[in-house]
Amino acid sequence: MAQGDLTDEEWDLIVGLLASERGRKSRPANDNRRFLNGMLHVARVGCPWRDLHER
Repeated sequence: MAQGDLTDEEWDLIVGLLASERGRKSRPANDNRRFLNGMLHVARVGCPWRDLHER
């Protein structure tokens, strides 16, 4: 987990509010957490999507 990413406790509060990842072929499981961390990073620092780190 990198600095600024959601902790396990924060993720446990949010995960029930998101759409299920089961049955989706275009993205692997657990991608919602990675995507949400990316959105929060962009909101925090104001960078464009192309400047996101590989993680």
